[in-house]
Order: sequence, then structure tokens, then C-alpha cells
Amino acid sequence: MKVLNNKPLLLYIVLAAFFLTNALVAEFMGVKIFSLDDTLGLPRITISIFGEKIEGISLTCGVLLWPFVFIMTDIINEYFGPRGVRLLSVLAACMIGYAFIMLYAAMNVIPAAWWIYSSSYGEQLNMEYAFRSVFGQGMAIIAGSLTAFLIGQLMDVYVFNWVKRKTGEKFIWLRATGSTVVSQLIDSFVVLFIAFYVARIGQDNQWSMTLLLAVGTVNYLYKFIVAVLLTPVIYVIHYQIDAFLGEEMSLALRQQAMHEK
Repeated sequence: MKVLNNKPLLLYIVLAAFFLTNALVAEFMGVKIFSLDDTLGLPRITISIFGEKIEGISLTCGVLLWPFVFIMTDIINEYFGPRGVRLLSVLAACMIGYAFIMLYAAMNVIPAAWWIYSSSYGEQLNMEYAFRSVFGQGMAIIAGSLTAFLIGQLMDVYVFNWVKRKTGEKFIWLRATGSTVVSQLIDSFVVLFIAFYVARIGQDNQWSMTLLLAVGTVNYLYKFIVAVLLTPVIYVIHYQIDAFLGEEMSLALRQQAMHEK
């Protein structure tokens, strides 16, 4: 097949597949909240910030994958420019929306009677109730997550290319980590603002602005640390891609991507 002989196209397909898979799976994993303290076997951390006292660091499991999504964003931006990233970002948002529509349809079909208690837990676990509880997340969370994702991606692209135009081929760590740190800052607060503040206006469970800022700051600190720790991964991926493409083709792609808008 000609596609398999076209190295840049093959590279884009592989990166796109990894990007889309991580973005989609991160949304599904995000329904589970885990304790970072307990997972690492650390004493429960108490943080006082913005007048709010937060006991223990609770994070959505989506944060385990989102850093890799933003790494893929930077790698794709490096070799295929802003247009390549924007295409995948819009496609990912559409696929996530499509997936939740299909899940909504699945939650509203009549379950087979034998399936409801088909697990090894017997009547202790209602499979229909469990399915709805896990996947039946509020539309506000979905809307917040998708909005934060798109805004974060656009900001990542802008910062990455701004730094690259200023520094050229130098300082890969600066444009990659810097763009991720900025985009994650926006992502951390937008999703909380939409899902727990705007969508709950007038309700008893509406978050206060101080609580939103406190939780968002703690989440961002985690993402910031992870982004910095993952910087070496970017260099490893760069090395592997350059070896796959060859020095001449790799440089040509990067130069073309740098001048795209």
C-alpha cells in the first residue's frame, strides 16, 4: 500500500490514533475519582488555600492520561503544525461527543433480565444500576470537559508556536513543557467552572468561587509536576521519530510546520 510507504503520512496516522485513543479513554476513566495520597501510600495531605481546607488530594483518573494527550499535541505540532493539531482536536471532541451519545442510547435500552444479576456478586450488584452509575455522568461535566479540552488545545498550539518562532529549533523542552503548563492551567479551571459553578447556579450544591479556585489550584499543581517530569519523554519521542523519518525529511517537516498558521 502506498500509505505504508509514505513515512510522514504513516507517522501522522500513528500519532493521531494514539492521540484520539488517549483522549477518548481519558473521558471514560474520568468518572472514577482516586486518592493520590492513599495510592502513593502517603499520609493524608491537608492543604489550606483561598480560605478553603482540602483534606487529601482527590483526582479524576483522567489526569493519568491527559498529560500524554498534551505531549502528543506538542509532537504533532512539531512535525505537522497548528492545522494538524486543530484537525485532531476537533475530531477528538466530535468522537467524544459521539461516544457519549451512544452511551446515552445504551443506558436507555431495556436490559436482558438475566444480565442484571449476571456478575459473580449475584444480587449484591445490579449490573444495570452499576452501568448507569458509572457512565451516566451529568451533561454539565461532559460540556465542561469538552470545552476545557478545546480551549486548552488551542492555547497549547498558540504558546508552542509562539515559543518556536522566537527560539527556532532550540529549546524543545521550553516550547513543549511551557505550552503544556499554560494549557493545563486553563484546562484545570474551565472544566470546574462550567460543571460545578455555571451549571449549578441557584442550586444548593453550587461550588463557591473560593472552593473552585482551591480545587483547581491543587489539580493544576499535580498536572504541572507531571508535565515537568514527562519532559524527557518528549526528547525520546523526538529521537525515535527523527530516526524513523531520517534527518532530511524530519527537518523539512519541522520547518514547514513552524511556518504554518
